[in-house]
Amino acid sequence: MSSVSTPVATNDRVESAARANDVVKVYGKGDTQVVALDHVTIDFPRGKFTAIMGPSGSGKSTLMHCLAGLDTVDSGTISIGDTIVTGMNDTQLTLLRRKRVGFVFQAFNLVPTLDAEQNILLPSDLAKSPVDRIWFEQVVDTLGLRGRLKHRPSELSGGQQQRVAVARALLGRPDVIFADEPTGNLDSKAGAEVLSLLRRASREMGQTIIMVTHDPAAAAYADRVVLLADGEIAGDLDGAGPDEILAALGRLGA
Repeated sequence: MSSVSTPVATNDRVESAARANDVVKVYGKGDTQVVALDHVTIDFPRGKFTAIMGPSGSGKSTLMHCLAGLDTVDSGTISIGDTIVTGMNDTQLTLLRRKRVGFVFQAFNLVPTLDAEQNILLPSDLAKSPVDRIWFEQVVDTLGLRGRLKHRPSELSGGQQQRVAVARALLGRPDVIFADEPTGNLDSKAGAEVLSLLRRASREMGQTIIMVTHDPAAAAYADRVVLLADGEIAGDLDGAGPDEILAALGRLGA
């Protein structure tokens, strides 16, 4: 059974993987001004899989970009774990994203000249950080990539490429993984496999995942669905199925 509730603020940032506190983000000026985020306060607890949904222009992508340090806010604060992201310079943000944030994108973003294993290890290589080989082996086996490690992206299916992207994001055990329409380029079967893997990563590995999606069926894999409309939090569903999510979106005009 799902429930709808208003997000509750918490002062315990340590238990939060990510948090937005009274965040405002405005694009443009004058007649072209758009308020993308309108005093948004929301908390994403550790170890949970959350989907962010809403009509086009609702602010869902902007919220994710601000949480991930890919975009700045005009007021309010963003936190990753117990670290305030707001006000960091470019170098600090780059280091934060490299060490504490993982990304899974619709376009996979694999390096075509590298094999699967090299793509998975790339962030660690760039950060010159040691690799936990035991964890690497566990991630590879969990994602079913054992027989594909020496294959380049062109030799992998779309679903396999996205598995490599998920493995790359998991390897550094980040505070949070941001997934931006991760099944957008996949057929329904491959998409379901990737979503199941993300859910397993949350439930079995304790990974926090924040996913932006337009698909109610994809969102139903998450523990929680946060709804945005006109830059504001418009709903918060726990354990909702596709039909209930679709009905909630319908009430928002999505």
